[in-house]
Amino acid sequence: MISVIIPTLNHQAHLAETLSALIPAAVEGLVREVIIADGGSTDRTLEIADGSGADIVTSEAGRGAQLKAGAERARQPWLLFINADTLLEAGWEREADLHIERVSSGRRRATAAYFQFGFDDDGTMPRVVERMVALRTRVLKLPHGYQGLLVSRSLFNEAGGFRKAPVLEDVDLARRIGRRRLTGLNARALTIGERYRAEGAIASMATSQLRLSLFLLGVPLDRIASLTGRRKEQVSRGAVAERG
Repeated sequence: MISVIIPTLNHQAHLAETLSALIPAAVEGLVREVIIADGGSTDRTLEIADGSGADIVTSEAGRGAQLKAGAERARQPWLLFINADTLLEAGWEREADLHIERVSSGRRRATAAYFQFGFDDDGTMPRVVERMVALRTRVLKLPHGYQGLLVSRSLFNEAGGFRKAPVLEDVDLARRIGRRRLTGLNARALTIGERYRAEGAIASMATSQLRLSLFLLGVPLDRIASLTGRRKEQVSRGAVAERG
């Protein structure tokens, strides 16, 4: 029923954990395939992916391009996009299954769903970021890429799918889906905080908010990438605040 699509680029450190969180859903038959959309890993990422039984598709590096390539390979009617350093909390499959059942039965309009954001990290700053993300999602209905996205193939295609955008590919898709067709799941997606700690909280949040502000002002994505110092969004390198 669900194709899980995970973009990667040198993610050997945490990919096995991310894949392990999918096992209960695979046992229940909810997850039917896992696709690793790789942008040119040179570490053990592909070895780990192959050992898990995941399908592997390669593309040019860049989160938008990789997600697009993964979606094109997927065969199931529902698509779940998550990051390679994201741990879906225990029980997530029940929430996802309930959402799919409600949409399929007509009890809920055709909507895409995202997880509540959490950091798999201790300290004050991670809790502050969690609250900021929750506020942004509630007010703007523009979830971050690290909140995941569960969407039917039909709605994904109707919205135009992922574009090969240099930044903000998730926000771009969420805007095209529309706030009335986005809903939150009562389950968390936990982002591993390693990269976040390395980059620094203040700098990461500032870059993320600057990009979002420019996007809302209508600045083209290529221009936003140029202004914020990155021409191509490298997903997969796990830059937490870069995924918004």
